Amino acid sequence: MTEDILFAFGLTLMAGLATGIGSAFALFTSTTNTRFLSFSLGFSAGVMIYVSMIEIFFKAKDALTVALGPSQGYWATIGGFFGGMVLIALIDQFVPKQGNPHELKKVEEMDGKGNGDPALLKMGTFTALAIALHNFPEGIATFTAALQDPGLGIAIAIAIAIHNIPEGIAVAVPVYFATGSRRKAFKLSFLSGLSEPIGALVAFLILMPFLNDVLFGIVFASVAGIMVFISLDGLLPAAKKYDEAHTSIYGLISGMVVMAISLILVI
Repeated sequence: MTEDILFAFGLTLMAGLATGIGSAFALFTSTTNTRFLSFSLGFSAGVMIYVSMIEIFFKAKDALTVALGPSQGYWATIGGFFGGMVLIALIDQFVPKQGNPHELKKVEEMDGKGNGDPALLKMGTFTALAIALHNFPEGIATFTAALQDPGLGIAIAIAIAIHNIPEGIAVAVPVYFATGSRRKAFKLSFLSGLSEPIGALVAFLILMPFLNDVLFGIVFASVAGIMVFISLDGLLPAAKKYDEAHTSIYGLISGMVVMAISLILVI
């Protein structure tokens, strides 16, 4: 059991700290590979949508129908699914527009000189806070999934890590542009990803002692809703923004195919 918990924490930490990879890309490369970015974001969305609708939703439904009966269990699953969407939508509503993590930045937007613009520094700080808010429930999702199904946890962690990379860029670009400090930009981006393992810690300390079929089902249904919302509201629009020759849709389909095959292999 201890090994399973450490494994789940490790996956969550890996996914969260991918924001640091994004900031490193921004600070040590001169151009953004938009085609790769578009494909990767589409791929991540494909993984998230497929695993949410095909695997996580029905795992939640199975657990809740066993605990509550067919009718109440299905209603609880639906409630958890759309409740997860409402939760992440509310988080978005309370995030200032200039700090929305879905407003991605390109490396070319930096000039390498700190201009001391407090508005840019504020935007980078708000973006870091917004990403931290988004990453918190994702940490709960990854940790819970990894405990129940390690293969599923790995898939979710990889998908979240991929979409955390451009979020790291979104933090690093304005902070570096405002301050001229690579260290400050990387530090803020790195710290924003730590809310992912913090979410896992909260799940471990608060949820685990009460984890039964009902709580597991509600959490999993909510996770499915959160991941679908993030994919439709953030990943796919961002992927289309940098799209070239339908790259994003190819990434989306590839993500679904890879997820489908991986689920078959782990059964």
